[in-house]
Order: sequence, then C-alpha cells, then structure tokens
Amino acid sequence: MTGYYSPLTYRVPPEDEGMLLRTVLHNRMLISRKLLSRLKLTECGIMLNGERVYITVKVKSGDLVEVRMEEEVSEDILPQDMPLDILYEDDHLLIVNKPAGVIVHPTHGHYTNTLANGIVSYWQRKGERVRFRPVHRLDQETSGVLAVAKNPYIHQHISEQMIAGGVDKLYLAAVYGHPPEELGTVDAPIDRDTDNPHLRVVREDGYEAVTHYETVRKYGPTSLVRLRLETGRTHQIRVHMKHIGCPLIGDKMYTSERFAEITETMAKRIDRHALHAEQLSFVHPISGDRKIFKAPLPSDLEKLLLELADESKGTSDN
Repeated sequence: MTGYYSPLTYRVPPEDEGMLLRTVLHNRMLISRKLLSRLKLTECGIMLNGERVYITVKVKSGDLVEVRMEEEVSEDILPQDMPLDILYEDDHLLIVNKPAGVIVHPTHGHYTNTLANGIVSYWQRKGERVRFRPVHRLDQETSGVLAVAKNPYIHQHISEQMIAGGVDKLYLAAVYGHPPEELGTVDAPIDRDTDNPHLRVVREDGYEAVTHYETVRKYGPTSLVRLRLETGRTHQIRVHMKHIGCPLIGDKMYTSERFAEITETMAKRIDRHALHAEQLSFVHPISGDRKIFKAPLPSDLEKLLLELADESKGTSDN
C-alpha cells in the first residue's frame, strides 16, 4: 500500500475567496509546476475539504487545501549502519554533522561507506520511507553541517532559497599565509582546468563565484579564516583561497610552492584539508522561521589550532 508524507495544508482566508485552486497551489503554497504535475497523478495528491478535485475549481473562504506526496525510498542506495551526529530532525528535514573523510553520496567506485548509506539505514530502522535528497554537498574531506530534505517540496524550497541567496553558509578554514585584508571578498569566476578536469581554476570565462572572508586569527605564517559563500561552485573556497595566496592547510589538490617548507610538517598534523562547515541558516519551508544550525569544530581541527597557537605564542615570546 502506498504511503504518504505528512500533508501540507492551507486554510483559505477570506481574501482568497474565488481564487482558482491552481493559483492557491502555485502562489500561496508555492508548489512548483514540476511537483504539481506529479501531484495531479497521485490518488490523494491534491485534496479540497477531504475530497479529490480538479485544480480549476474555485476555492471558498475556510476551505482546507491538502497536498500529499507519496513516500519514496532510495532503492539504489544500500543501507549500512554507521554512527550519525544528528543536529536536528523533524518530519521534513534532517541536519547532520558530516565527519571528514566521508563521501556524501555513492559514486562510481564508492557504493558503500557514504553518508547516504548511513542515513538510509537510520531511516529504515525508524520505519520511515524517505528518499535521500541532500540539499547541498560537502567535499569528502570537509566536515560540518549538511542538510537533507525528506521530500521533494522541502528540497525545492531550500534549493530556491539557495538560488535567491537566502541560505547562509559559514565555514572555518586554517590557511597558509595571511589574507590581504581583515575583511575581504574574492569575486573571481571559476571553471574546470583545461589541463586537468578534476581541478577548478579562476578563469575570466568561468562561472560567477563570490566568497566573503574574515581573518579570525593569525598564527605565525598561518591564519584561521571564516568564510561565507555567496555562490556555490565546486571547490570554491579552496580555489579562491589559493587565488589570494592562502591555500588551505592539508589541501593536496590546491597547493602552493610558496609554502612548500611547512607543508610537509603540517601533513603530519592533519590528514585532510582544514575546512569545516560551521553554520547553515535558512527559512524552514513549513514553519517559516529562520533556522540556524551549527556544528562544533572537530577534534582534528581543534588540535591543529591549539598547536598553531602555542607555536605562534612561542615565536612572539622570543
């Protein structure tokens, strides 16, 4: 028997009297055309006062509009038990603190040991039929906040917020060198490297990419930087920080000969690039409240910063 996610509801106010149901779905409930097409084919997808109706009917004040989406599962993702650091969960969203070294979604050659495998297993144990829909991605070596939508409506809305600039993403990065300004912006287009398609580079003919940064603290020849993304290009932070002469500590793909002498030392302290998704904020599509989700600094970055602080203190004391 087909199951449904928790319904989305809308009580028609007096000012919407006489409006077409289709208009209510689009303009009031913000149902996309793509999702609406799916709902029209679903037995109980669109209901008015408990009855299935055509979307061309006119609504009356006090009418109850209900939208029900069929439950889905990720049949191509193998469930696999693994520890999850869950920061928040409700009927619509799952927010997790992704550990470094874990891939978000299965790819060619990586069908298991991904975050998706663990989350699908977690939902199965809870008896939930939910398809894995990450709202955004984090690189394998990047730790921190990751949002997963539990149905297509939630995914659509948060994705639209991202496009409109309504999703705030803050990162912390330990970098070589010192940024040219305490507060600055890197506005430099990014695209694939023509010599190596796995790498991204700053190119005049690339896609718009904007990163805002703040120097939090300087540790001798290194710095701790907080970054806010205005766009979300692949490897954006890593490419932009290298572009201004401050590549991430531990980054094996975007290195700089300028810091070759200390790179070997740093490699013994942290085995991944020093980047953490510290905070994620957006408007919850159901409640309308702005939610802020934070992930604490992981132990490997905490240890690295303590060591850098001790060394810079010793240097300044001499």
